[in-house]
Amino acid sequence: MAEAPLRGSPASRRRGQPSLAPPPPRCAPAAQPTRSAPGLRAHAKRAAEGRAALCVLPQTPGYDPAPVTAWGTLASSMAPLWPLVLVAASGILAIDTPHPRSSALHHLTKQLLQKYRKEVRPVHNWTQATTVYLDVFVRAVLDVDAQNQKLKTSVWYREVWDDEFLSWNSSMFDEIREISLPLSAVWAPDIIINEFVDIERSPDLPYVYVNSSGTVKHSKPIQLVSACSLDTYAFPFDIQNCSLTFNSILHTVEDVDLAFLRSREDITHDQKAFLNDSEWELLSVSSTYNILQSSAGNFAQIQFNVVIRRCPLVYVVSLLIPSIFLMLVDLGSFYLPPTCHARIVFKSSVLVGYTVFRVNMSDEVPKSTVSTPLIGVFFMVCMAFLVLSLSKSILLVKFLHDEQCSRRQWTLLCLRGDTNEEGPRMDPWAQLAGVTEPPICQEHQAQPGTLREVWSQLQSISSYLQTQDQADRQEAGWLALLERFDRLLFQSYLVVLGFYTITLCSLWVMWSGL
Repeated sequence: MAEAPLRGSPASRRRGQPSLAPPPPRCAPAAQPTRSAPGLRAHAKRAAEGRAALCVLPQTPGYDPAPVTAWGTLASSMAPLWPLVLVAASGILAIDTPHPRSSALHHLTKQLLQKYRKEVRPVHNWTQATTVYLDVFVRAVLDVDAQNQKLKTSVWYREVWDDEFLSWNSSMFDEIREISLPLSAVWAPDIIINEFVDIERSPDLPYVYVNSSGTVKHSKPIQLVSACSLDTYAFPFDIQNCSLTFNSILHTVEDVDLAFLRSREDITHDQKAFLNDSEWELLSVSSTYNILQSSAGNFAQIQFNVVIRRCPLVYVVSLLIPSIFLMLVDLGSFYLPPTCHARIVFKSSVLVGYTVFRVNMSDEVPKSTVSTPLIGVFFMVCMAFLVLSLSKSILLVKFLHDEQCSRRQWTLLCLRGDTNEEGPRMDPWAQLAGVTEPPICQEHQAQPGTLREVWSQLQSISSYLQTQDQADRQEAGWLALLERFDRLLFQSYLVVLGFYTITLCSLWVMWSGL
Protein backbone atom coordinates (compact mmCIF):
# COMPACT_ATOMS: atom_id res chain seq x y z
CA MET A 1 0.00 0.00 0.00
CA ALA A 2 1.42 3.25 -1.06
CA GLU A 3 2.16 5.83 1.47
CA ALA A 4 0.06 8.92 1.27
CA PRO A 5 1.97 11.93 0.29
CA LEU A 6 2.72 14.39 2.96
CA ARG A 7 0.78 17.58 3.10
CA GLY A 8 2.69 20.36 1.54
CA SER A 9 4.92 18.09 -0.53
CA PRO A 10 5.30 18.69 -4.24
CA ALA A 11 3.26 15.58 -4.96
CA SER A 12 0.33 16.78 -2.92
CA ARG A 13 0.54 20.20 -4.71
CA ARG A 14 0.54 18.49 -8.07
CA ARG A 15 -2.61 16.65 -7.07
CA GLY A 16 -4.27 19.89 -6.13
CA GLN A 17 -4.19 19.32 -2.41
CA PRO A 18 -3.56 22.38 -0.32
CA SER A 19 -0.23 22.66 1.37
CA LEU A 20 -0.22 22.72 5.14
CA ALA A 21 3.46 23.68 5.52
CA PRO A 22 4.23 27.32 6.18
CA PRO A 23 5.17 29.27 3.01
CA PRO A 24 8.87 29.81 2.51
CA PRO A 25 10.24 33.29 2.87
CA ARG A 26 10.29 35.37 -0.32
CA CYS A 27 14.02 36.02 0.01
CA ALA A 28 16.72 35.60 2.56
CA PRO A 29 17.72 38.78 4.34
CA ALA A 30 20.66 40.53 2.73
CA ALA A 31 23.91 40.44 4.56
CA GLN A 32 25.22 43.72 5.88
CA PRO A 33 28.32 44.98 4.07
CA THR A 34 31.49 45.06 5.98
CA ARG A 35 33.09 48.38 6.88
CA SER A 36 35.48 48.89 4.06
CA ALA A 37 36.16 51.45 1.38
CA PRO A 38 33.14 53.38 0.01
CA GLY A 39 33.56 51.69 -3.36
CA LEU A 40 33.30 48.21 -1.80
CA ARG A 41 30.18 49.18 0.14
CA ALA A 42 28.54 50.43 -3.05
CA HIS A 43 29.36 47.18 -4.88
CA ALA A 44 27.93 45.12 -1.98
CA LYS A 45 24.79 47.20 -1.97
CA ARG A 46 24.24 46.72 -5.70
CA ALA A 47 24.81 42.94 -5.29
CA ALA A 48 22.20 42.76 -2.51
CA GLU A 49 19.68 44.63 -4.62
CA GLY A 50 20.29 42.16 -7.47
CA ARG A 51 19.60 39.21 -5.19
CA ALA A 52 16.44 40.81 -3.93
CA ALA A 53 15.23 41.32 -7.49
CA LEU A 54 15.90 37.70 -8.29
CA CYS A 55 14.15 36.45 -5.12
CA VAL A 56 10.98 38.52 -5.36
CA LEU A 57 8.87 36.48 -7.78
CA PRO A 58 5.11 36.34 -8.13
CA GLN A 59 3.34 33.29 -6.61
CA THR A 60 1.33 31.83 -9.39
CA PRO A 61 -0.55 28.57 -9.26
CA GLY A 62 1.52 25.64 -10.41
CA TYR A 63 4.85 27.57 -10.05
CA ASP A 64 7.71 25.83 -8.26
CA PRO A 65 9.95 28.34 -6.37
CA ALA A 66 12.43 25.71 -5.18
CA PRO A 67 15.21 26.58 -7.67
CA VAL A 68 14.87 30.27 -6.92
CA THR A 69 14.97 29.55 -3.24
CA ALA A 70 18.17 27.58 -3.71
CA TRP A 71 19.81 30.46 -5.63
CA GLY A 72 18.75 32.93 -2.96
CA THR A 73 20.21 30.68 -0.26
CA LEU A 74 23.48 30.50 -2.22
CA ALA A 75 23.58 34.27 -2.69
CA SER A 76 22.93 34.78 1.01
CA SER A 77 25.79 32.50 1.90
CA MET A 78 28.18 34.31 -0.55
CA ALA A 79 27.35 37.79 0.68
CA PRO A 80 30.28 38.01 3.15
CA LEU A 81 32.70 37.10 0.33
CA TRP A 82 31.71 39.93 -2.03
CA PRO A 83 34.12 42.50 -0.52
CA LEU A 84 37.02 40.08 -0.97
CA VAL A 85 36.06 39.47 -4.60
CA LEU A 86 35.90 43.19 -5.26
CA VAL A 87 39.29 43.78 -3.63
CA ALA A 88 40.84 41.05 -5.78
CA ALA A 89 39.31 42.52 -8.95
CA SER A 90 40.63 45.98 -8.06
CA GLY A 91 44.13 44.55 -7.59
CA ILE A 92 44.01 42.84 -10.97
CA LEU A 93 42.90 46.10 -12.64
CA ALA A 94 45.64 48.02 -10.84
CA ILE A 95 48.23 45.55 -12.14
CA ASP A 96 46.98 45.79 -15.73
CA THR A 97 46.71 49.63 -15.76
CA PRO A 98 50.04 51.35 -16.85
CA HIS A 99 51.73 53.93 -14.66
CA PRO A 100 51.28 57.60 -15.60
CA ARG A 101 54.02 58.95 -17.89
CA SER A 102 54.58 61.95 -15.63
CA SER A 103 55.85 59.71 -12.89
CA ALA A 104 58.22 57.96 -15.29
CA LEU A 105 59.47 61.32 -16.62
CA HIS A 106 60.02 62.59 -13.09
CA HIS A 107 61.86 59.44 -12.14
CA LEU A 108 64.05 59.64 -15.26
CA THR A 109 64.93 63.30 -14.72
CA LYS A 110 65.77 62.63 -11.08
CA GLN A 111 67.95 59.68 -11.98
CA LEU A 112 69.87 61.63 -14.69
CA LEU A 113 70.60 64.71 -12.61
CA GLN A 114 71.06 63.07 -9.22
CA LYS A 115 74.79 62.45 -9.58
CA TYR A 116 75.46 64.65 -12.61
CA ARG A 117 78.37 67.11 -12.44
CA LYS A 118 78.02 69.94 -14.95
CA GLU A 119 81.53 71.25 -14.21
CA VAL A 120 83.15 68.19 -15.83
CA ARG A 121 83.32 67.57 -19.57
CA PRO A 122 80.87 64.69 -20.22
CA VAL A 123 83.20 61.91 -21.38
CA HIS A 124 84.27 58.68 -19.71
CA ASN A 125 87.67 58.80 -21.35
CA TRP A 126 89.19 62.25 -20.80
CA THR A 127 91.54 61.83 -23.78
CA GLN A 128 88.56 61.71 -26.13
CA ALA A 129 87.48 65.09 -27.54
CA THR A 130 83.91 66.31 -27.38
CA THR A 131 82.69 67.23 -30.86
CA VAL A 132 80.26 70.15 -31.06
CA TYR A 133 78.23 70.42 -34.27
CA LEU A 134 77.30 73.99 -35.25
CA ASP A 135 74.71 75.43 -37.61
CA VAL A 136 73.61 78.99 -38.40
CA PHE A 137 70.50 80.35 -40.10
CA VAL A 138 70.55 84.04 -41.09
CA ARG A 139 66.99 85.33 -40.73
CA ALA A 140 67.30 89.06 -41.44
CA VAL A 141 69.72 91.96 -41.81
CA LEU A 142 68.49 94.57 -39.34
CA ASP A 143 71.02 97.38 -39.80
CA VAL A 144 74.25 98.20 -41.64
CA ASP A 145 76.24 100.97 -39.95
CA ALA A 146 78.96 101.95 -42.41
CA GLN A 147 80.21 104.82 -40.27
CA ASN A 148 80.91 102.62 -37.24
CA GLN A 149 81.62 99.48 -39.32
CA LYS A 150 78.91 97.39 -37.63
CA LEU A 151 76.45 94.82 -38.94
CA LYS A 152 73.29 93.92 -37.03
CA THR A 153 71.70 90.60 -37.98
CA SER A 154 69.08 88.22 -36.65
CA VAL A 155 70.57 84.71 -36.49
CA TRP A 156 69.17 81.34 -35.41
CA TYR A 157 72.03 79.42 -33.80
CA ARG A 158 72.10 75.64 -33.19
CA GLU A 159 74.68 73.46 -31.47
CA VAL A 160 74.61 69.70 -30.84
CA TRP A 161 76.98 67.54 -28.79
CA ASP A 162 77.03 64.11 -27.11
CA ASP A 163 76.84 63.82 -23.33
CA GLU A 164 77.86 60.35 -22.22
CA PHE A 165 76.38 60.90 -18.75
CA LEU A 166 72.85 61.67 -20.01
CA SER A 167 71.90 58.41 -21.73
CA TRP A 168 69.27 55.85 -20.65
CA ASN A 169 67.36 52.77 -21.75
CA SER A 170 64.02 54.00 -23.07
CA SER A 171 62.31 50.62 -22.53
CA MET A 172 62.75 51.03 -18.77
CA PHE A 173 61.05 54.43 -18.73
CA ASP A 174 57.81 53.95 -20.68
CA GLU A 175 59.58 54.38 -24.03
CA ILE A 176 60.59 57.99 -23.29
CA ARG A 177 63.17 58.83 -25.96
CA GLU A 178 63.61 62.59 -25.51
CA ILE A 179 63.26 64.98 -22.60
CA SER A 180 64.01 68.60 -21.88
CA LEU A 181 66.45 69.58 -19.15
CA PRO A 182 67.49 72.97 -17.75
CA LEU A 183 70.50 74.40 -19.55
CA SER A 184 71.94 75.52 -16.23
CA ALA A 185 71.95 71.92 -14.95
CA VAL A 186 74.03 70.33 -17.73
CA TRP A 187 77.45 70.89 -19.25
CA ALA A 188 77.51 73.29 -22.25
CA PRO A 189 80.42 74.22 -24.55
CA ASP A 190 81.98 77.67 -24.23
CA ILE A 191 81.48 78.72 -27.86
CA ILE A 192 81.79 82.44 -28.64
CA ILE A 193 81.67 84.66 -31.75
CA ASN A 194 84.91 86.53 -32.25
CA GLU A 195 83.37 89.46 -34.16
CA PHE A 196 80.52 90.13 -31.76
CA VAL A 197 80.24 93.64 -30.34
CA ASP A 198 76.90 93.48 -28.57
CA ILE A 199 73.95 91.11 -28.23
CA GLU A 200 70.64 92.96 -28.16
CA ARG A 201 67.26 91.68 -26.99
CA SER A 202 68.05 88.02 -27.48
CA PRO A 203 65.43 85.79 -25.82
CA ASP A 204 66.82 83.42 -23.23
CA LEU A 205 65.82 79.79 -23.82
CA PRO A 206 66.63 77.98 -20.55
CA TYR A 207 66.12 74.40 -21.77
CA VAL A 208 67.91 71.87 -23.96
CA TYR A 209 66.62 68.66 -25.51
CA VAL A 210 68.34 65.37 -24.65
CA ASN A 211 67.54 62.02 -26.31
CA SER A 212 68.12 58.54 -24.94
CA SER A 213 71.50 58.18 -26.68
CA GLY A 214 72.88 61.25 -24.87
CA THR A 215 72.69 63.75 -27.76
CA VAL A 216 72.07 67.30 -26.48
CA LYS A 217 70.42 69.86 -28.77
CA HIS A 218 70.59 73.56 -27.98
CA SER A 219 68.96 76.20 -30.21
CA LYS A 220 68.45 79.90 -29.65
CA PRO A 221 67.76 83.08 -31.67
CA ILE A 222 70.34 85.86 -31.45
CA GLN A 223 70.24 89.52 -32.49
CA LEU A 224 73.93 89.88 -33.14
CA VAL A 225 75.87 93.13 -33.57
CA SER A 226 79.20 92.23 -35.15
CA ALA A 227 82.17 94.17 -36.47
CA CYS A 228 82.51 94.10 -40.26
CA SER A 229 84.65 95.87 -42.85
CA LEU A 230 82.01 97.64 -44.97
CA ASP A 231 82.96 99.03 -48.39
CA THR A 232 80.46 101.59 -49.74
CA TYR A 233 82.37 102.72 -52.85
CA ALA A 234 79.85 101.10 -55.23
CA PHE A 235 76.81 102.52 -53.40
CA PRO A 236 73.94 101.83 -54.10
CA PHE A 237 75.18 98.69 -55.89
CA ASP A 238 77.44 97.59 -53.04
CA ILE A 239 77.96 94.00 -51.90
CA GLN A 240 79.14 93.30 -48.35
CA ASN A 241 80.93 90.22 -47.03
CA CYS A 242 80.87 89.83 -43.25
CA SER A 243 82.19 86.88 -41.27
CA LEU A 244 80.99 85.17 -38.08
CA THR A 245 83.76 83.09 -36.47
CA PHE A 246 82.89 80.50 -33.80
CA ASN A 247 85.47 78.88 -31.52
CA SER A 248 85.92 77.73 -27.95
CA ILE A 249 87.40 80.33 -25.67
CA LEU A 250 89.15 77.91 -23.28
CA HIS A 251 89.16 74.35 -24.65
CA THR A 252 91.73 73.40 -27.24
CA VAL A 253 91.01 71.10 -30.16
CA GLU A 254 92.16 68.12 -28.07
CA ASP A 255 89.23 68.76 -25.69
CA VAL A 256 86.50 70.39 -27.81
CA ASP A 257 86.39 69.99 -31.57
CA LEU A 258 83.95 71.69 -33.95
CA ALA A 259 82.10 70.31 -36.97
CA PHE A 260 79.25 71.23 -39.30
CA LEU A 261 75.76 70.03 -38.45
CA ARG A 262 74.77 70.20 -42.15
CA SER A 263 76.76 69.93 -45.33
CA ARG A 264 78.51 73.06 -46.58
CA GLU A 265 76.50 73.08 -49.79
CA ASP A 266 73.23 73.12 -47.85
CA ILE A 267 74.47 75.95 -45.65
CA THR A 268 75.66 78.01 -48.64
CA HIS A 269 72.46 77.90 -50.67
CA ASP A 270 69.87 77.71 -47.89
CA GLN A 271 67.85 80.95 -47.94
CA LYS A 272 64.50 79.65 -46.69
CA ALA A 273 64.76 81.27 -43.28
CA PHE A 274 65.85 84.68 -44.63
CA LEU A 275 63.21 87.44 -44.70
CA ASN A 276 63.46 89.30 -48.03
CA ASP A 277 61.49 92.35 -46.92
CA SER A 278 64.35 94.65 -45.99
CA GLU A 279 66.92 96.75 -47.82
CA TRP A 280 69.38 93.86 -48.07
CA GLU A 281 69.30 90.53 -49.88
CA LEU A 282 71.14 87.39 -48.78
CA LEU A 283 73.33 85.89 -51.52
CA SER A 284 75.14 83.04 -49.75
CA VAL A 285 76.58 81.84 -46.44
CA SER A 286 79.85 80.06 -47.15
CA SER A 287 81.65 78.21 -44.34
CA THR A 288 85.18 77.06 -43.61
CA TYR A 289 86.88 75.00 -40.89
CA ASN A 290 90.43 75.65 -39.74
CA ILE A 291 92.71 75.35 -36.75
CA LEU A 292 93.73 78.55 -35.00
CA GLN A 293 97.27 78.26 -33.70
CA SER A 294 98.28 80.45 -30.78
CA SER A 295 100.60 80.43 -27.81
CA ALA A 296 97.81 79.00 -25.63
CA GLY A 297 97.30 76.01 -27.95
CA ASN A 298 95.43 74.99 -31.08
CA PHE A 299 91.75 75.89 -31.21
CA ALA A 300 89.12 74.58 -33.62
CA GLN A 301 87.41 77.37 -35.53
CA ILE A 302 84.42 77.56 -37.90
CA GLN A 303 83.83 80.68 -39.98
CA PHE A 304 80.56 81.60 -41.72
CA ASN A 305 80.90 84.27 -44.45
CA VAL A 306 77.60 86.12 -44.87
CA VAL A 307 77.41 87.75 -48.34
CA ILE A 308 74.65 90.35 -48.74
CA ARG A 309 73.84 92.97 -51.36
CA ARG A 310 71.77 96.13 -51.26
CA CYS A 311 68.50 96.52 -53.17
CA PRO A 312 69.22 99.71 -55.20
CA LEU A 313 65.79 100.56 -56.61
CA VAL A 314 64.94 103.12 -53.92
CA TYR A 315 68.25 104.91 -54.35
CA VAL A 316 68.04 104.87 -58.16
CA VAL A 317 64.70 106.67 -57.99
CA SER A 318 65.57 109.10 -55.18
CA LEU A 319 69.25 109.82 -55.94
CA LEU A 320 70.53 108.78 -59.36
CA ILE A 321 67.70 110.05 -61.57
CA PRO A 322 67.51 113.52 -59.90
CA SER A 323 71.30 113.82 -60.05
CA ILE A 324 71.28 113.07 -63.80
CA PHE A 325 68.63 115.76 -64.33
CA LEU A 326 70.76 118.34 -62.49
CA MET A 327 73.79 117.41 -64.59
CA LEU A 328 71.84 117.84 -67.83
CA VAL A 329 70.60 121.26 -66.72
CA ASP A 330 74.15 122.29 -65.87
CA LEU A 331 75.31 121.12 -69.29
CA GLY A 332 72.62 123.29 -70.90
CA SER A 333 74.12 126.40 -69.29
CA PHE A 334 77.20 126.08 -71.51
CA TYR A 335 75.11 126.95 -74.56
CA LEU A 336 74.48 130.47 -73.24
CA PRO A 337 76.85 133.20 -74.53
CA PRO A 338 79.85 133.70 -72.26
CA THR A 339 79.21 137.48 -72.09
CA CYS A 340 75.55 137.02 -71.11
CA HIS A 341 74.76 138.26 -67.63
CA ALA A 342 71.88 135.77 -67.36
CA ARG A 343 74.41 132.97 -67.50
CA ILE A 344 75.71 133.94 -64.08
CA VAL A 345 72.19 133.94 -62.65
CA PHE A 346 71.43 130.57 -64.24
CA LYS A 347 74.61 128.92 -62.98
CA SER A 348 74.08 130.41 -59.54
CA SER A 349 70.61 128.84 -59.42
CA VAL A 350 72.00 125.47 -60.52
CA LEU A 351 74.69 125.72 -57.84
CA VAL A 352 72.04 126.37 -55.19
CA GLY A 353 70.10 123.34 -56.45
CA TYR A 354 73.26 121.21 -56.24
CA THR A 355 73.86 122.37 -52.67
CA VAL A 356 70.31 121.63 -51.51
CA PHE A 357 70.35 118.21 -53.19
CA ARG A 358 73.71 117.44 -51.62
CA VAL A 359 72.39 118.30 -48.14
CA ASN A 360 69.31 116.10 -48.60
CA MET A 361 71.40 113.29 -50.02
CA SER A 362 73.82 113.32 -47.09
CA ASP A 363 71.26 111.53 -44.89
CA GLU A 364 70.80 108.69 -47.38
CA VAL A 365 74.36 108.18 -48.54
CA PRO A 366 76.31 106.03 -46.05
CA LYS A 367 79.16 107.77 -44.27
CA SER A 368 82.34 105.77 -44.09
CA THR A 369 85.90 106.62 -43.15
CA VAL A 370 87.19 103.65 -45.15
CA SER A 371 85.82 104.59 -48.59
CA THR A 372 83.71 107.35 -50.13
CA PRO A 373 80.74 106.39 -52.30
CA LEU A 374 81.24 106.94 -56.03
CA ILE A 375 78.10 109.02 -56.28
CA GLY A 376 79.47 111.42 -53.66
CA VAL A 377 82.78 111.78 -55.54
CA PHE A 378 80.93 112.48 -58.77
CA PHE A 379 78.79 115.16 -57.16
CA MET A 380 81.87 116.89 -55.77
CA VAL A 381 83.51 116.86 -59.24
CA CYS A 382 80.35 118.25 -60.85
CA MET A 383 80.13 121.00 -58.24
CA ALA A 384 83.81 121.82 -58.82
CA PHE A 385 83.18 122.19 -62.57
CA LEU A 386 80.12 124.31 -61.89
CA VAL A 387 82.00 126.65 -59.52
CA LEU A 388 84.90 126.92 -61.96
CA SER A 389 82.59 127.80 -64.85
CA LEU A 390 80.71 130.31 -62.71
CA SER A 391 83.99 131.94 -61.62
CA LYS A 392 85.09 132.18 -65.24
CA SER A 393 81.84 133.92 -66.19
CA ILE A 394 82.20 136.38 -63.30
CA LEU A 395 85.78 137.26 -64.29
CA LEU A 396 84.74 137.75 -67.90
CA VAL A 397 81.93 140.15 -67.00
CA LYS A 398 84.24 142.03 -64.67
CA PHE A 399 86.90 142.37 -67.41
CA LEU A 400 84.41 143.64 -69.98
CA HIS A 401 83.05 146.15 -67.52
CA ASP A 402 86.54 147.52 -66.77
CA GLU A 403 87.30 147.88 -70.50
CA GLN A 404 84.15 149.88 -71.10
CA CYS A 405 84.89 152.23 -68.20
CA SER A 406 88.46 152.88 -69.42
CA ARG A 407 87.16 153.79 -72.89
CA ARG A 408 84.80 156.37 -71.50
CA GLN A 409 87.59 157.92 -69.44
CA TRP A 410 89.95 158.26 -72.42
CA THR A 411 87.16 159.81 -74.53
CA LEU A 412 86.35 162.44 -71.93
CA LEU A 413 90.05 163.08 -71.35
CA CYS A 414 90.76 164.02 -74.94
CA LEU A 415 87.51 165.70 -76.04
CA ARG A 416 86.45 167.60 -72.94
CA GLY A 417 88.48 169.49 -70.44
CA ASP A 418 88.95 172.85 -68.59
CA THR A 419 91.69 175.54 -69.24
CA ASN A 420 93.65 177.01 -66.36
CA GLU A 421 95.37 180.36 -66.46
CA GLU A 422 98.76 179.16 -65.33
CA GLY A 423 98.87 175.67 -66.72
CA PRO A 424 97.53 173.16 -69.15
CA ARG A 425 93.94 172.12 -69.31
CA MET A 426 93.07 169.19 -67.03
CA ASP A 427 90.15 166.83 -67.23
CA PRO A 428 88.14 166.65 -64.02
CA TRP A 429 88.39 162.84 -63.95
CA ALA A 430 92.14 163.04 -64.54
CA GLN A 431 92.50 165.60 -61.75
CA LEU A 432 90.71 163.28 -59.37
CA ALA A 433 92.96 160.45 -60.42
CA GLY A 434 96.11 162.61 -60.39
CA VAL A 435 96.92 161.90 -64.07
CA THR A 436 98.33 164.51 -66.45
CA GLU A 437 96.95 164.73 -69.96
CA PRO A 438 99.02 163.31 -72.80
CA PRO A 439 101.34 165.65 -74.72
CA ILE A 440 99.11 165.57 -77.77
CA CYS A 441 96.23 166.99 -75.84
CA GLN A 442 98.51 169.52 -74.15
CA GLU A 443 99.78 170.68 -77.56
CA HIS A 444 96.20 170.94 -78.77
CA GLN A 445 95.29 173.05 -75.75
CA ALA A 446 98.34 175.28 -76.02
CA GLN A 447 97.42 176.76 -79.42
CA PRO A 448 93.65 177.18 -79.57
CA GLY A 449 91.89 178.66 -82.59
CA THR A 450 94.56 177.70 -85.15
CA LEU A 451 95.05 174.94 -87.69
CA ARG A 452 97.34 173.22 -85.26
CA GLU A 453 94.42 172.83 -82.94
CA VAL A 454 92.46 171.04 -85.64
CA TRP A 455 95.47 168.88 -86.45
CA SER A 456 95.93 168.05 -82.82
CA GLN A 457 92.30 167.06 -82.46
CA LEU A 458 92.55 164.86 -85.53
CA GLN A 459 95.65 163.22 -84.09
CA SER A 460 93.83 162.76 -80.79
CA ILE A 461 90.90 161.14 -82.54
CA SER A 462 93.26 158.89 -84.52
CA SER A 463 95.09 157.93 -81.33
CA TYR A 464 91.79 157.26 -79.61
CA LEU A 465 90.59 155.06 -82.45
CA GLN A 466 93.87 153.18 -82.47
CA THR A 467 93.63 152.67 -78.72
CA GLN A 468 90.05 151.51 -79.11
CA ASP A 469 91.03 149.09 -81.87
CA GLN A 470 93.83 147.76 -79.70
CA ALA A 471 91.41 147.34 -76.80
CA ASP A 472 88.93 145.60 -79.07
CA ARG A 473 91.60 143.23 -80.29
CA GLN A 474 92.68 142.57 -76.69
CA GLU A 475 89.06 141.98 -75.69
CA ALA A 476 88.55 139.64 -78.61
CA GLY A 477 91.67 137.74 -77.58
CA TRP A 478 90.42 137.40 -74.01
CA LEU A 479 87.00 136.33 -75.26
CA ALA A 480 88.55 133.71 -77.52
CA LEU A 481 90.67 132.41 -74.62
CA LEU A 482 87.67 132.24 -72.31
CA GLU A 483 85.62 130.54 -74.97
CA ARG A 484 88.31 127.91 -75.35
CA PHE A 485 88.39 127.48 -71.59
CA ASP A 486 84.58 127.23 -71.53
CA ARG A 487 84.67 124.64 -74.31
CA LEU A 488 87.32 122.70 -72.38
CA LEU A 489 85.08 122.70 -69.30
CA PHE A 490 82.15 121.51 -71.38
CA GLN A 491 84.16 118.65 -72.86
CA SER A 492 85.53 117.70 -69.42
CA TYR A 493 82.00 117.75 -68.07
CA LEU A 494 80.88 115.39 -70.84
CA VAL A 495 83.80 113.05 -70.16
CA VAL A 496 83.04 112.92 -66.42
CA LEU A 497 79.33 112.39 -67.05
CA GLY A 498 80.04 109.61 -69.56
CA PHE A 499 82.54 107.93 -67.23
CA TYR A 500 80.07 108.15 -64.35
CA THR A 501 77.26 106.69 -66.46
CA ILE A 502 79.41 103.83 -67.76
CA THR A 503 80.64 103.05 -64.24
CA LEU A 504 77.13 102.95 -62.78
CA CYS A 505 75.87 100.77 -65.63
CA SER A 506 78.82 98.39 -65.15
CA LEU A 507 78.17 98.18 -61.43
CA TRP A 508 74.49 97.52 -62.07
CA VAL A 509 75.33 94.72 -64.54
CA MET A 510 77.76 93.18 -62.06
CA TRP A 511 75.14 93.47 -59.30
CA SER A 512 72.49 91.80 -61.46
CA GLY A 513 74.85 88.99 -62.49
CA LEU A 514 75.39 87.76 -58.93
